[in-house]
Amino acid sequence: MASNLTAGADPKIKEIITSLDDDKIDMLAATSVLQQRATDIRSQRVNWQSYFQSQMISQEDYNFIVAFGVPDGAKREALLHRDRHQCAQTFLNLLGHVSKDQTLQYILVLLDDMLQEDRSRVEIFHEYANKKKESVWGPFLNLLNRQDGFITNMTSRIIAKIACWSQTPMERSDLHFYLTWLKDQLKTQENKYKMACSASPNIAPKKRCCIDIIHGANSILFGMSLADAAKVAQENNEYIQSVARCLQMMLRIDEYRFAFVSVDGISTLLSVLSGRVNFQVQYQLIFCLWVLTFNPLLAEKMNKFNVIPILADILSDSVKEKVTRIILAVFRNLIEKPDDQQVAKEHCIAMVQCKVLKQLAILEQRKFDDEDVTQDVEFLTEKLQSSVQDLSSFDEYATEVKSGRLEWSPVHKSKFWRENAQRLNEKNYELLRILIHLLETSKDPLVLSVASFDIGEYVRHYPRGKHVIEQLGGKQLVMQLLAHEDPNVRYEALLAVQKLMVHNWEYLGRQLEKEQSTEKPSGGSAVAGKA
Repeated sequence: MASNLTAGADPKIKEIITSLDDDKIDMLAATSVLQQRATDIRSQRVNWQSYFQSQMISQEDYNFIVAFGVPDGAKREALLHRDRHQCAQTFLNLLGHVSKDQTLQYILVLLDDMLQEDRSRVEIFHEYANKKKESVWGPFLNLLNRQDGFITNMTSRIIAKIACWSQTPMERSDLHFYLTWLKDQLKTQENKYKMACSASPNIAPKKRCCIDIIHGANSILFGMSLADAAKVAQENNEYIQSVARCLQMMLRIDEYRFAFVSVDGISTLLSVLSGRVNFQVQYQLIFCLWVLTFNPLLAEKMNKFNVIPILADILSDSVKEKVTRIILAVFRNLIEKPDDQQVAKEHCIAMVQCKVLKQLAILEQRKFDDEDVTQDVEFLTEKLQSSVQDLSSFDEYATEVKSGRLEWSPVHKSKFWRENAQRLNEKNYELLRILIHLLETSKDPLVLSVASFDIGEYVRHYPRGKHVIEQLGGKQLVMQLLAHEDPNVRYEALLAVQKLMVHNWEYLGRQLEKEQSTEKPSGGSAVAGKA
């Protein structure tokens, strides 16, 4: 049952459930685009008589929707108590047969309000579907394909409520479809944001946001007027918040968490977060990551998606306490929740590598209204400092490579390579493969420079290094960097290539000496024979 799938007795999870009550969310978002439009739509009236007279709806559906559309809550409750079956039938019939956007919007607002008044009403639709032996999800999932943004996002909101408030969990295929839709919406909004940012070249990428574009000199988006550009930016921003709210609800349930991961949901969350969205979206998406980390298995796998470096960057720039608080909570879970303590240790080292200790020292000087923040700062500081004391140079190097953020740290010295070069062969050359991947994909000149240096040092200090690098495709990538635009990258690539070649010459030299030493005796005996 969905209600039994939430992550157990953890007190933090209970806080989540409380904090995610939709009435509180709606109260906070009362001025949002979605809520403003819903308020406007509630005040409208649909001419159901015309639908009935044109035979677009049946007599039963007409009687129910007219009786239900009264402001008196007691009368609606009595109607639902008397005829639950007709309620589900009417709403599903209307959603399936009405094509006019304005009427669909009204039906969806009416339905959302009905569920909001009493969560147990979600069972009305399950009871009807079971009786009819139909899927409860089909009519709603079909509406996600509509073009109208309000219709799709209000439908998504209703789906999330039914999926989370019902005693029956969402079926796998329908769940996969819905979570994929949510993920794609995040990507779509991210792409719109990037397009909007590209419309304002005078704003630095890290500082761009929709409001900057609107107020800037080049504030016209895609040829629109300033007013229309503002409206588009506001609606896009709101709809990504609406999608995030649905995820905040869905990811409370363990079964839904794994389904979200299976559709590449974590990568999408982090991709959007890397795009410098506004603080409210940051908070909501990091909240989703936090909920995911309450599952020990997911907490162990999380940093394979580079969650620690991305959140560390946001933490260093954050000015909002709620964003700071939720990032610290994620970090704490990444240390506390994994069953494998080695993974927890690796997470600590990754945080140290991403300069989290420095940020914690700054946060220690601030006063927070929420004592959880202070406790999390103290906990993380203690754990990270402890991990630094136990940190070997190879642990530090491995963490730096896995983070993808190479810099000229102390581990990039000849002494380190003399002692540790052969250890790069461990786990099927895991670290070497990452270095070579960075050579192929990174755009950062510093990363390329350090990776080239490390490849050269590995070849220099490990006898079979050249062969290994060639087999993994590293030699060609290093040679390509000889033509890189950055002089430091060219320099380090040249040194690495020289080490590869010198290693080859030494090998050839030894082979020549070996051949000469084996040829001398045979040559001497031949001459003696001739004599």
